[in-house]
Amino acid sequence: MQKKKSSIGWRNENKHPSLSEVFSSVSVPKQKGIWKKLFAFTGPGLLIAVGYMDPGNWATDIAGGAQFGYMLLSVIFISNFFAIILQHLALKLGIVCERDLAQACRDHYPPFISFILWILCEISIAACDLAEIIGSVLALRLLFGIPITWGVLITTIDVLIILFFQYKGFRYIESVVAALIFTILVCFSFEIISSKPEIFPILKGIIPNPEIIKNSHSFYISIGILGATVMPHNLYLHSSIIQTRDYPRTTEGKKMAIKYATIDSTLSLSLAFFINAAILIISSATFHKAGYTEVSDIMDAHKLLNPILGSSLSGVFFALALLASGQNSTLTGTLAGQIVMEGFINIKFKPWIRRLITRLIAIVPAMIASIVYGEKGTTELLIISQIILSIQLSFAIVPLVNFTGDSEKMGPFVNGPILKISAWGITIIIILLNLFLLYNTLLGRR
Repeated sequence: MQKKKSSIGWRNENKHPSLSEVFSSVSVPKQKGIWKKLFAFTGPGLLIAVGYMDPGNWATDIAGGAQFGYMLLSVIFISNFFAIILQHLALKLGIVCERDLAQACRDHYPPFISFILWILCEISIAACDLAEIIGSVLALRLLFGIPITWGVLITTIDVLIILFFQYKGFRYIESVVAALIFTILVCFSFEIISSKPEIFPILKGIIPNPEIIKNSHSFYISIGILGATVMPHNLYLHSSIIQTRDYPRTTEGKKMAIKYATIDSTLSLSLAFFINAAILIISSATFHKAGYTEVSDIMDAHKLLNPILGSSLSGVFFALALLASGQNSTLTGTLAGQIVMEGFINIKFKPWIRRLITRLIAIVPAMIASIVYGEKGTTELLIISQIILSIQLSFAIVPLVNFTGDSEKMGPFVNGPILKISAWGITIIIILLNLFLLYNTLLGRR
């Protein structure tokens, strides 16, 4: 019996659409209006961009700006370029193969390998959720003076918020994320204007400087920025949520979907680049300029912003952006958790059960650290969560690059020679940097 076209190149046939409750639920206009089609595809990129501006990225950006001024802007720029390429591959996999990355792994690898990949991915999602909790908890303490222990408990309430918007429809989730990103953007725009950075040093910082490699400490921070560039759950997430669009499942329809989805992804990640660069620029224009080169902690950064800039609103906007960042990441982390569990082992829980399980796994270590060590403990947990994410990253990138470079699976949409070389080059760089970062962290070289 001849296999269906959708199962060519796969061990198993994919029987269930990704995120079935919202699959193909967002209409795409059939007429040739470019702007209407682009608007229809706008949304998934914003959900992905959230992973590049979550609380876990803040510490490295703050430390980089405080210690080395604008020099590491080039590292953020290169990191963003890597992200654009890898997220393009993720959306292409979802559109062409009609599988998310978790389903693709299940349908390609033997059950044992697929099970191992699932466990690793669940650990990374819990680690990412831990970073989101810490970011929200610190923001609540900064804004309202809520003790860290109580803040950890308050973060469980977002389960109900997410449930509400999931039942409303996928466009509602995208709208909430867009509103929170806009909040972050406004906050950092205010901070940049207040800090009065120098334009020419910023432009110079975007150009790679050999001093980055020569100085062991700047090189280490650069690895921290590069190594945690792509959140592993973002690759699973993007390959799934792009399928919420109701485009024709034909060769021409898929070609159109890839085009507009890539524009959405690239523009959204460019926004993420601006926000990450803004954190480093503000840190440079305030802490580095004032001689506070040892600032590397979110709480310390908040304490110093008001006296340096001479505005009581600076600290408020900083904390508000942190809270929006933590809550935004929580929304996308929930979806990623659902996608990973359903994709790898084909088990479907109700969203509130799935969210509660993930949140409880992250709450336990956060609660213990906050009770025993206070603020210092939560900062250490933030670092540990980023290390866990770095370890898992390779196990997400390698299958993605492998699948999208397979002509049997991708057909006419297979990666071309230049894209294939670029994708494998980026993969090798990220793997080596993450291994180096892990090795040095375990040896206590920070």
